[in-house]
Amino acid sequence: MQAQTNTLIGWHVEMEFSERDARTRAAALLRLPDGTEIRAHGHANRHPDDPEQQRVGEEVAAARAFDDLARQLLSKAGGEIEEVTHLRAYLAM
Repeated sequence: MQAQTNTLIGWHVEMEFSERDARTRAAALLRLPDGTEIRAHGHANRHPDDPEQQRVGEEVAAARAFDDLARQLLSKAGGEIEEVTHLRAYLAM
């Protein structure tokens, strides 16, 4: 028998892309319930010999933006831990 889980809160990330020539940029925005907004960015560059595949550039740029977002979230969480414990927090990915 599996335990039932209830979603208490949901986070939504907005992701926008811009493309220019062989460069794709992604901009992510996460709004947290405490009112914090975290903005993150990522980019991808297509090699001149590669075929144009817009979706692939978006996926790479988005992955890098999510990586940036993850690092910022870890930093925020570390700061909140330090505020309570008054000890240095070492959070790693």
